[in-house]
Amino acid sequence: MLIGICSDSHDHVAHIKKAAEIFIEKKVEKVIHAGDYCSPFTIAHFSGLNFHGIFGNNDGDKFLLIKKFEEIGATLHGDFLSFEADGLTFAVYHGTYPEITRSLELCGRYDVVVSGHTHEPSLDTIGDTISVNPGSINGFENDAMIAILDTETRSVQFIELN
Repeated sequence: MLIGICSDSHDHVAHIKKAAEIFIEKKVEKVIHAGDYCSPFTIAHFSGLNFHGIFGNNDGDKFLLIKKFEEIGATLHGDFLSFEADGLTFAVYHGTYPEITRSLELCGRYDVVVSGHTHEPSLDTIGDTISVNPGSINGFENDAMIAILDTETRSVQFIELN
């Protein structure tokens, strides 16, 4: 199973559209967004995807974000998401507090920990846990990035958007 991973779109519509196109082209079965959409109007661009997200520290109008998720048949799970897919357990947390991210990585309960916040892509293995930060859809001072995780091979591919 292919799972799309993204974070920190910060209203960059052109990169959001490109990310969604890539996820559709690569036939990902689920897309996880680790927060910081910023403006609720951006959510419509994720339409057509099996889209799940959590809040980031820059998501102000949470009620309108929830409504926009519902309008496209997506689910906004709050500040934290855990789920199972293809035999792997996932934890998704924005990463606002690095100590919480580190605790999730070290606790041994999750096969995959997804975070964002830093705007820098990273991939680490801590024990048996894969820790992935897709970087930022927005890009800011770095390359705009998303990631795709293959649950069968437990491999992660980073894809530049700019």
